[in-house]
Amino acid sequence: MAESDFLALSGSAKEADSGPRPVPRHVALIMDGNGRWAAKRGLPRFEGHRRGVEALRRAVRAAIGIGIQYLTVYSFSVENWSRPREEVQGLMGLLHRFIRNDLAELNANNVRVRVIGARAGLDADVAALLREAEQVTEGNSGLTLVVAFNYGARQEIAAAARAIAEAVAAGRLSLNDIDTDAISAHLHTADIPDPDLIIRTSGEQRLSNFLLWQAAYAEFVFLPINWPDFDEGAFKAAIEDYAHRDRRFGRVEPVACNAKTGS
Repeated sequence: MAESDFLALSGSAKEADSGPRPVPRHVALIMDGNGRWAAKRGLPRFEGHRRGVEALRRAVRAAIGIGIQYLTVYSFSVENWSRPREEVQGLMGLLHRFIRNDLAELNANNVRVRVIGARAGLDADVAALLREAEQVTEGNSGLTLVVAFNYGARQEIAAAARAIAEAVAAGRLSLNDIDTDAISAHLHTADIPDPDLIIRTSGEQRLSNFLLWQAAYAEFVFLPINWPDFDEGAFKAAIEDYAHRDRRFGRVEPVACNAKTGS
């Protein structure tokens, strides 16, 4: 799909009225293309990241309006540490500003913040900021905003394997206890349903070490637009695409339930 075709679709999605459609319980976002958005306009990469934060705000508000229960955003991967130091520092600054400026609004809108990813080795101020966001909103019952920070799916699965091996060695688990449920229970997302829909912007079509285990039965939408251009219309167009798909989970007939929760 060409970018112009998608933009036309996303614009019309706001006004389309074809009756009620299934809404995914859990949507995950790979927010890609900030640098390309900036380069296309002759702007520094940081400006692309700054505009990306604005797109994240729009996405959270849209998710609340659509009725999504869980929204996971791939905010910073373990591989992102290899970027130039100035860019990493800029991203950390944006994280600080987002939480400082937006935490009150998230809390007022009954949004619960969850953070997944490795905490060991993080700077004390960053770790404290993430804890604060979780603690301030832990009693909320609306949208759960899952922030994947310092996250890598392979690393998550390896950590789960180590924890299971330690449990077996200690006699808390037997080999026969190790099944898919046991592995899921040792992941960062143990109490979070698997994503129904994963959206990636920028036209790239890969997971990039994001939710590899949890994405086993997810639907995918790859958008040709860069992340700073993602708005409510683009979000609704992706949901509309999802709504027309048959989710079978290996069965013959399509089913509407979530594969992990059965709801």
